[in-house]
Amino acid sequence: MTPASILRQRIKHCPPGRPGWREFENICIEALRFLFVPPLHEPHIQPRSYSGIDRRDAVFPNRNIGSSNTWGQLYTELAARMILFEFKNYDSEEIGKEETNQTRNYLTAPMGRLAIMCCNKIPDRAAHIKRNTIFSEERKVILFLTRDHFLEMLAIKERGDDPSDLIMDLVERFYLQHE
Repeated sequence: MTPASILRQRIKHCPPGRPGWREFENICIEALRFLFVPPLHEPHIQPRSYSGIDRRDAVFPNRNIGSSNTWGQLYTELAARMILFEFKNYDSEEIGKEETNQTRNYLTAPMGRLAIMCCNKIPDRAAHIKRNTIFSEERKVILFLTRDHFLEMLAIKERGDDPSDLIMDLVERFYLQHE
């Protein structure tokens, strides 16, 4: 089996909710490394703010300033110096506006205006409305990356194409649906 197919199987079979929350986070980090390092750099896992109050799940440094690749474009467009990834592996509860707002709060000016919530299911309508409000007020983009997106990006990588094209597609779809 290829590394991509192993990751696909692990993502598909990760249990939702508390039993699989740590496994989901670990699989997602492995997949993100496989997909995006390089051109992104090795992530900082569970970094805390100086006060210790804020703990982000994973932050991938983006040093692609001036580059013509997807990450360079996102660096220029959204000042995306550090790419924040938050992981939500919920069972019966919805991924809603509170989780979206929490992610927004982690985006500080030095990090930039791009965050990606990796979710085991599609966030609810309130989460989508909240991210539109966040963009309208602060120009911050929060993407929802589902299991299906991970599976698609792994297939893209396996074909020899650039999986970050899907990230750009999600940004563009967000811009198109924003109101």
